[in-house]
Amino acid sequence: YLPPRWQAREVFSGFTGSVATLIVSQDFAGLWVDSRYWEQAEIELQGSGIQMVKIIGSAATAHIDWLAQHMQANQTLSVDGKVLSLASARSLQNALFPKRVKIHTEIDLIDAVWSDRPGLPTEKIYEHAAPFAVVSRAEKLKLVRQAMQDKGAQYHFISTVDDIAWLLNLRGADVNYNPVFVSHLLLDQEQASVFVPLNKVSDEIQQALLKDGVVCRDYTEAEQALQALPASAGVLIDPRRITFGFREAIPAHCKVIEALNPSVFAKSRKTPEEAQFVRQVM
Repeated sequence: YLPPRWQAREVFSGFTGSVATLIVSQDFAGLWVDSRYWEQAEIELQGSGIQMVKIIGSAATAHIDWLAQHMQANQTLSVDGKVLSLASARSLQNALFPKRVKIHTEIDLIDAVWSDRPGLPTEKIYEHAAPFAVVSRAEKLKLVRQAMQDKGAQYHFISTVDDIAWLLNLRGADVNYNPVFVSHLLLDQEQASVFVPLNKVSDEIQQALLKDGVVCRDYTEAEQALQALPASAGVLIDPRRITFGFREAIPAHCKVIEALNPSVFAKSRKTPEEAQFVRQVM
């Protein structure tokens, strides 16, 4: 469920399925798909010059194995670090560095050639209010801060949009079928900064957030905020829920604490009132 801005694989391959990996070299283009999409990919890739590569079973790293087999020493793999998960980046590094393949993550080649690329989503953010918001924003922030303290972290960076929507009691419409909004969140023990396109947040919501110590900052400032973290700060990140680019933005003088986002378990525990709302919806 990606906003159009990040649907590059569909735009450049024509494949409309939800899961696949496109690899392009000077003399080859391949699309790795699992068995759910073999027939669909065969039809949609016709005439494109892109070869369908079938993923057999649960071999989620099949495209990485292919790169390790076919790339030569001193060649370079380019991938946008801002959208590459940290876990995926580590898998690439483990497979390619022994072969002396360079991984370039600082350039978004897609942006250079996608002339009419859509911008960031513009749908307005709205409050998830009482009675449906049973637990207040302040209570949720306190809960996560306690978990940070238990792990020795003064800061916590969150990029998963469902965690941010839950934690701030906010909702959006940036993707189909999910009431979430594109954003990042940097939390310390006293305040928080939510990074979001500012034209999406009304003055009324910004004032409500301020009462709970949450400041709205522009979406593009998240990386700079990480780079400005003070020396010796403990930063909690979830390696399965952060991109490689943001991990690289954290200064070397910071102590990085890798653990599951505290909000993941917290939002799974429903109060009796929340459980009744779930039953009502179903």
